[in-house]
Amino acid sequence: MFNDIGALELVTIVVLAILIFGPDKLPKVIQDVSGFIRKIRAFSDSAKQDIRSELGPEFKDFEFEDLNPKTFLRKQLTENEDLREIRSSFDLRKELNDVTEAVNSRETASAPAAAGTAAGTSAAPAATGPDLLKKPAAPAAEQRAPYDADAT
Repeated sequence: MFNDIGALELVTIVVLAILIFGPDKLPKVIQDVSGFIRKIRAFSDSAKQDIRSELGPEFKDFEFEDLNPKTFLRKQLTENEDLREIRSSFDLRKELNDVTEAVNSRETASAPAAAGTAAGTSAAPAATGPDLLKKPAAPAAEQRAPYDADAT
């Protein structure tokens, strides 16, 4: 809860406490606040023990931190065997590598065919569409929109 308080905030709180309570009353206020925090912690611990005893022996390992949704999901994803099996069968890196290899092999297969037609040989025309990975060239002047300032 107070993990994100920095040094500047702490100094500000101390200065405000000295200004509000004064240096002579400040030790008593700190003692009262620390006693109040101890009572709250003791009450919380006793409430947790009461809940655990009411739930029975099957919930003896129950932790209240598991009620946090992030912790609950993380625990279920790591401990559940079915989900672990599904997660291990679906390897995103392997799928991505397969797609990358397929794209690279397609590019290397179409490169010799394009080189053969440029050299004047009678190679079959490649049935590939436009390369979507490359940036398109600028349109010619006759292809520009009529409202384009560079067209005139």
